Amino acid sequence: MTAAPGVDRRVDGPTRGEIVAAARAWIGTPYQHQASRKGVGCDCLGLVRGVWRDLVGVEPETPPPYRPDWAETGGQETLLAAARRHLVEIPADAFRPGDVLLFRMTPQACLKHCAILSGQGPGDPEPRIVHAYWGRAVVESWLGPWWRRRLAHAFSFPTVRD
Repeated sequence: MTAAPGVDRRVDGPTRGEIVAAARAWIGTPYQHQASRKGVGCDCLGLVRGVWRDLVGVEPETPPPYRPDWAETGGQETLLAAARRHLVEIPADAFRPGDVLLFRMTPQACLKHCAILSGQGPGDPEPRIVHAYWGRAVVESWLGPWWRRRLAHAFSFPTVRD
């Protein structure tokens, strides 16, 4: 497999454990629309972008400006198209720790939310996700029934290693 454009840090790619650790390092970063700075502010896309920069290298593209209601008003699958350009699509039910998950908040809406699967801890009934939560911060929460109903697509980082 060839590396995606912008890959410059590591020829062999990050491990799943490195991706999870990098995502968890963002926990507590305040929510800030369109931002992508660890400890300062980010939204859900900014979290994924920041983990990419930490582990893969230069971002392959800069997202255009977007409003908080972009998915409800635009009618285009912008997030899905970008994920398909730069990540490796996998079956939505075959995700593993370190994978990027995309969510559709309502059945008719465009994809609007993304998270990084962080795995399943001892005694946890469900796997967990790290994501930037609107109005709060980057958190780690269960991928429970509410999120599973909204899960639409899953992707791996390019050249990810086990």
